[in-house]
Amino acid sequence: MDVQLNTLYVFTAGAYLRRDHLTVVVEVEKQVRLSLPIHHLDAIALFGPIMVSPGLVGLCLESGVALSYLSDSGRLIGRVDAPRSGNVLLRREQFRRSDRPEACLPLARSFIAGKLHNARNSLLRSARETDDAEDVAALNAAAARLGEHVESLPMADSLDSVRGREGDSARSYFAAFPRMIRSQRDELAMSGRSRRPPLDPVNALLSFTYALMTHDCVAALTAAGLDPDIGFLHVDRPGRPSLALDLVEEFRTLVADRLVLTLLNRRQIGPSDFVRRDGGAVEMSVEARKTLVQAYVARKREELTHPLLGTSARIGQLPFLQAKLLARHLRGDSEVYVPCVVR
Repeated sequence: MDVQLNTLYVFTAGAYLRRDHLTVVVEVEKQVRLSLPIHHLDAIALFGPIMVSPGLVGLCLESGVALSYLSDSGRLIGRVDAPRSGNVLLRREQFRRSDRPEACLPLARSFIAGKLHNARNSLLRSARETDDAEDVAALNAAAARLGEHVESLPMADSLDSVRGREGDSARSYFAAFPRMIRSQRDELAMSGRSRRPPLDPVNALLSFTYALMTHDCVAALTAAGLDPDIGFLHVDRPGRPSLALDLVEEFRTLVADRLVLTLLNRRQIGPSDFVRRDGGAVEMSVEARKTLVQAYVARKREELTHPLLGTSARIGQLPFLQAKLLARHLRGDSEVYVPCVVR
C-alpha cells in the first residue's frame, strides 16, 4: 500500500479497510499496517480482492473521499462517490449534446486531434533520439501516417469516420511503438496492442497506466460538474465512463506511454516483473505495480506550461484544467474545445 498525492493505493490481496472514528485503518491478516486520518485523503484506490467495511464506506461518502475498485491489472471496475456537485444546467447540456451525433462530432474531432498530435510528437521525438537507421525510418513513417490523419480529421463528417481515422492511426502507432523501446526490446517483445487481457509485458504496463489515467479523468470531470459516464466519442455502455475515456485520449501518449517507455528504458521494470497465466494473459507483479504507481505519481508532479492557458501547471492538474475547459465550452463560454497538445 502507498499514499501518494492524497490518494491511498492498496495492492495487498485480502487487505481489510475499516473505520476507527475519523481514521482509515488498513489491516492485513488482522495486523494493522496503516492508520491514516480521513482528512488527509481525497481518494482510495483498491486493486484486486480487498474488503472495505460499511462504516468506512459511510465515512468516505461523508468526507468526499472517492472509493475506486480496480482489477489486479488496473481496469476500473466501479467507483463509490458522494452525490455530484455542479450546475445541473451544465449536465443537461452535456446530455442533450451526447444525444445528437452532429453535436458530438466537433468534440470527437478535438479529442482525437489531441491524441494524434501528441502521438506524432512522441514518434518524432524518438526518431531524433536514436541512431538506428531502421528505427528512424519506421518512426518517421508512422509519424507521417498520423500526420495525414491529423490533416484529414476536419473533413471527417461522422463519428464513425473519426473513429476510423483513430483506429488506423493507432495501428500505425503501436506497430512502431517497439522502436521507441531502446532497452530490453527483445526480452519484452511487443506485437501490436492487446488488452482484456494484455498478451505481453508492454501491453500489461500500458493497460494498467491507462486505467490510472481513467481514474484521474473520472475525478477531474466530476469535480468540473460533468457526468463522466456520458461521452461524445465513446459509445455509452453500462458501467463505462465514456466521457472519461474521451478525455483520456489526449493524455495517453503525453502521460502513460512516455512513462512506460521511461520505466523500460531505464530498466526500472524488466521481464522478471511479469507472470504469464494460462491462456496467454500477462500480469504484473505486485512490486511492479508499486513501482509503476510511484513513477506515475512522480510524473504527475512534473511541471510544464499549459499550451492554451500559458500558465505553469503540474501534469497531474492537466485533466482538471481540460475538464474545466470542456465545461466552459458546453456552457457556451468558448466556441471550441481545444485539446492539450504538448511537444
